[in-house]
Amino acid sequence: MSPAEPAPAEGDARQPGRIVVVGSLNADLTIYCDRLPLPGETVHGNGFAVNPGGKSANQAVAASLLGGNVSLVGAVGDDPNGAMLLSSAARAGVDVGHVRTSYEPTGVAVIAVDSNGENNIIISAGANGTLSPADVAEASDVLAEAAVVCLCLEVGIETVLAAAQAGHDAGATVLLNLSPYAHIPAALAGLTDVLLVNAHEASLFLGPGASVPGADARAAQWDAVRERFAERGIRQVLVTLGSNGSVVLDSLASPGRLVTFVEPTKVAAVDTTGAGDAFTGAVAERLAAGDALADAAAFASVAAALATTRKGTQAAYPEMADVQRTLRS
Repeated sequence: MSPAEPAPAEGDARQPGRIVVVGSLNADLTIYCDRLPLPGETVHGNGFAVNPGGKSANQAVAASLLGGNVSLVGAVGDDPNGAMLLSSAARAGVDVGHVRTSYEPTGVAVIAVDSNGENNIIISAGANGTLSPADVAEASDVLAEAAVVCLCLEVGIETVLAAAQAGHDAGATVLLNLSPYAHIPAALAGLTDVLLVNAHEASLFLGPGASVPGADARAAQWDAVRERFAERGIRQVLVTLGSNGSVVLDSLASPGRLVTFVEPTKVAAVDTTGAGDAFTGAVAERLAAGDALADAAAFASVAAALATTRKGTQAAYPEMADVQRTLRS
């Protein structure tokens, strides 16, 4: 058993800490095509599907399927897409008692996926845009019990900030997925315990003149990046590198683990949509279970890779047994 592999679920009496995911639920309108269109170009599609999605809903489902005790705070419309999203999350074991029905229609994402599994995405907030600090206050019962509060930027910054503050006050680990990228106030950065970014987002966050090294860079080069984040008050960072794995920058770790490279799990990708959310949800699940950040990232690398081997997002997410089987192979 590798260091990142959790104990087998059989006979495991561990009660995982609660994960509270605050944010977005979207209906994914996905068209499959041989290649993505260029600007101004029309291409023929070869398939269409409507699936449950949204970064926060995806992360909640991913964490729950892996055994997490998950509550979702969000908003949907009073429409078939909203019903689909609630049903999918509940079927995965997510507590949806704090997902409010809004006067706005359910948010949507229009997604094109090419034959290599790559995608581009446009989102329309809909009901997600109505989620407010008042909804965070209404969810105080679950937030007070949180071990991890999982956030992204598909809802308003003031709502994200309120949720981060509630998580901090509860003593939870605040995990912020800085996506879609936006400038965040210093107060939110100060409340963030673990920041999850891709390389481009990392360079934007660190500001003008900041350079983020490539996947083949030496540990010393990444250590300089770690120090830059620490200067901004963020001491634990996960930088995802797509098919090249990820890098853990952990200023709270022992000297030998300040920078940890996580190798990618090689699979035949079919659809990469939502893989980042699978990674985030898996990290949240492992942190709630007490894993160190580097171990959580290694586990999440496997979960995210497996999620790309089937079409769709939530329907493609693996369960704990799937990840354990891959870790043992």
